[in-house]
Amino acid sequence: MKKKLLLPLFAVLCLTQIARADEGMWLMQQLSRKYAQMKERGLKMKEYDLYNPDGTSLKDAVVLFDGGCTGEVVSDRGLVLTNHHCGYSMIQAHSTLEHNYLEDGFWAMNEADELPNKDISVVFIDKIEDVTDYVKKELKSIKDPNSMEYLSPKYLQKLADKRVGKNFSTKNPGLSVEIKAFYGGNLYLMFTKKTYTDVRLVGAPPSNIGKFGADTDNWMWPRHTGDFSIFRIYADKNGNPAPYSPDNVPLRPKKYFNISLGGVQEKDFAMIMGFPGTTHRYFTASEVDEWKSLDNDIRIRMRDIRQGVMLGEMLADPQIKIMYSAKYAGSQNGYKRAIGANWAIKTRGLRETKQAMQDRLIAWGNAQGKPQYAQAISEIDATVSKRADLRRRYLMLEEGIIRGIEFARAPIPTEAEINALKSGDANARRTMISDLRTRYNAFADKDYSAEVDKKIAVAMLTEYIREIPYEKLPAHLQLIRDRFAGNVQAYVDDIFARSIYGSAGQFARFADGSPSAEQLAEDPMILFAASVFGEYRKLYQELRPYDDPILRAQRTYIAGLLEMDGEQDQFPDANLTLRFTYGQVKGYSPRDNVHYGHQTTLTGVMEKEDPDNWEFVVDPKLKDLYQRRDYGRYADANGAMPVAFCATTHTTGGNSGSPVLNADGALIGLNFDRNWEGVGGDIQYLADYQRSIIVDIRYVLLVIDKVGGCQRLIDEMNIVR
Repeated sequence: MKKKLLLPLFAVLCLTQIARADEGMWLMQQLSRKYAQMKERGLKMKEYDLYNPDGTSLKDAVVLFDGGCTGEVVSDRGLVLTNHHCGYSMIQAHSTLEHNYLEDGFWAMNEADELPNKDISVVFIDKIEDVTDYVKKELKSIKDPNSMEYLSPKYLQKLADKRVGKNFSTKNPGLSVEIKAFYGGNLYLMFTKKTYTDVRLVGAPPSNIGKFGADTDNWMWPRHTGDFSIFRIYADKNGNPAPYSPDNVPLRPKKYFNISLGGVQEKDFAMIMGFPGTTHRYFTASEVDEWKSLDNDIRIRMRDIRQGVMLGEMLADPQIKIMYSAKYAGSQNGYKRAIGANWAIKTRGLRETKQAMQDRLIAWGNAQGKPQYAQAISEIDATVSKRADLRRRYLMLEEGIIRGIEFARAPIPTEAEINALKSGDANARRTMISDLRTRYNAFADKDYSAEVDKKIAVAMLTEYIREIPYEKLPAHLQLIRDRFAGNVQAYVDDIFARSIYGSAGQFARFADGSPSAEQLAEDPMILFAASVFGEYRKLYQELRPYDDPILRAQRTYIAGLLEMDGEQDQFPDANLTLRFTYGQVKGYSPRDNVHYGHQTTLTGVMEKEDPDNWEFVVDPKLKDLYQRRDYGRYADANGAMPVAFCATTHTTGGNSGSPVLNADGALIGLNFDRNWEGVGGDIQYLADYQRSIIVDIRYVLLVIDKVGGCQRLIDEMNIVR
């Protein structure tokens, strides 16, 4: 009996915590409603210095970095700080065995040495407008009661373009506009953005600093990782965005952050600005169940298999380690996050919290004569149940094959390309082969190993066909039983032996010989890729009829919560738009009789040192600094060298690299992770457990100065006490 009462009580306690906790990824326009509480917490800045809709403010020094991270401008010459893991793929792209910047670090000793990067951007938010009335007026012209245009990015983009006029981009070089929906389509904002694409690598610590602790410490506190990298934004001579050119010059930004050497103390005010990616604050209890048992469980199982193969190959071969480091890190990050989220759901009563929230809305709605809220919850529950098997098969295919096996993404020739090959037109044939060669080279690039891919494929396919019934397998995978008597290894070996994509030599023999359409039609790797993608598209289309009812019901459900409780303490789910969060520097107790303090130091790095474990090898220069206590002005008042700290701020993926500010608005650190116990914050903030993990800016400066020896960067930044 006591056990039955415990979880609902826990849920009620969670709900009563919300108003006084540091929960929230707030829109910049919501600053005014939170400003008084921020002042009570210790903020000393004026509201308009943080966000000024009609002028320059600190929000103008925050950028969306490479489409999925956050960065901050820290000099009047466009210098940008972000996380090491956010810049990891760029560092890897410039690394070779001879110049292994991943292992050894990289420091440009002058601007001429700064390295350009392909396909990278930083985005400034110039202006934010509430366009809810405008969008809702336009939506009234749609007669279909089941229309989903109210959430359609394509439709909302048309409305944005219509609002600013067709000549907007011509008159405003580098600017674009975008309308995004919030609260399930109950609020709409238009963002005016300026995008720069000439972004150059300036500096990065060696991985034994930037990734110290690697997989073992990922999502964990206490932490000792120097997770930062440095870039610079370049523009044309007029300061406008421009493609890479040697003639481009460092950007003169509207705003940049001062950097504080003052450090942090327990209960100090802390604030973060950034671009959080995805949260699920408005999940119902049934959606929490689905997320745990399908999305997370499948991700955990399939990535564990893939990563096991990758890690073994990386540890055995230094070249493979360079090639697969970014792939492994990206996979492992989501894997461990899923484990942490499931742990939080199980042990912190997150499902019960959502159940209590929806029960409260049902009772309130019925009392108000508004049964539509109960109906919306019932619609969500029923749809989640109906789509369960389809989603399981879809996610297994996505995680196990589409994302898990690289040759599943081998180039599939189009009908036009095959017709060109069939034709007697020599020019058309040459063009087709040239285009296919370009696509093959992009697929089998410098970071691709056929041998590693084969080993991963055998492991992933073995698990996939064990889970999915034979009759529901993609047609080509049925050959594993029909032709190869269940021997997955033989099936994969045959694909590589007979495919034009099996090796660079095999493709060259095809392209430089007498290529025929028949070869492509019978190619096993092309047939494999076409089969799995065909099944993927089929499952996607079969799931579509379930998506719209859930989205419409969610819109009603969220509208009910806003009507019942108001917007004051309810932030919209994260969607990679600019937000702020605030709280305190503060340790926590993860479980009985265990307490973690708010700060880690270089002493902790040395305590974790293990020369036989690649995750905990200490950089020799850093070790020398520790032994000589040569920290200079970066040491704490007690002489210790700070490395990281944690705060009660509410963050998620996308906040990586976000600036962490003190009460005066000066930079004190870079957000780079969350603690294991706080991963469930994507569903529900838990004040006693939720912590952002932050690299102390003083550690960043120490590494730049005394490990990298890059004094010019120290001189470029405005460092204050």
